[in-house]
Amino acid sequence: MTHTYHSGPHSREVWSAVADTLRAIEELPFLAELAAGTLDARAFTNYILQDEIYLVGYAKAMTILASRAPATEQTRFWAEAAGLAVYEEQQMHAQLLGADRLGPHVDDLTGGTGVPTASPTTLGYTSYLVAQAATAPYEVGVAAVLPCFWVYAHMGKVLTAAVGDRMADHPYREWIETYDSPEFDAAVDGAVAIYEGLAEDAGPAVRKAMVEAFRQATVYECSFWDSAHVIEGWDASQT
Repeated sequence: MTHTYHSGPHSREVWSAVADTLRAIEELPFLAELAAGTLDARAFTNYILQDEIYLVGYAKAMTILASRAPATEQTRFWAEAAGLAVYEEQQMHAQLLGADRLGPHVDDLTGGTGVPTASPTTLGYTSYLVAQAATAPYEVGVAAVLPCFWVYAHMGKVLTAAVGDRMADHPYREWIETYDSPEFDAAVDGAVAIYEGLAEDAGPAVRKAMVEAFRQATVYECSFWDSAHVIEGWDASQT
């Protein structure tokens, strides 16, 4: 885990601000079981289905940021992230859901339709990102979408270290390696660099709002994995 993505003092500050949430994420049963290779295939399938819904909202938020970006380089970055990066993740999802181990759970989790319904957490997270991208200052919208880049890259490395020499035969190898790769690192580097530059130029009030948006989205990251693990639905009796 040598790649930290800290491109400057503001990035280090915001990463330090979510240290408690990061520890909570690292200790989630979903990720602990995933690292051990014992995560129930139904729970992982549910996670992938919810992530399919999430990626649509995430891409929408980044498309909005691309339209609001003050510099061509940033417009290009968000547009490419909303297009190519999300497409590649969706391709990975399609391959996983088509596998014999996961495929049979899709009908069960979607009521036979093959089309998942957003869980309360998924709906809340995507709604938050789109709202921040569309209505908050541009800098705050950037801060809101950044944890999905950064936290996934961090956990990719945490999981790789936890799996160690068992990776070759690990049941979730493809998913882990997607987020622990030079290609994903490059995307994270780009997003963190944009955050750093914006925070450097922002006034105190906007910079504080950026930290708060980053913190809120990181909590959503934690809740997203946890809610997928318990197969959260809209039945009030589950709560």
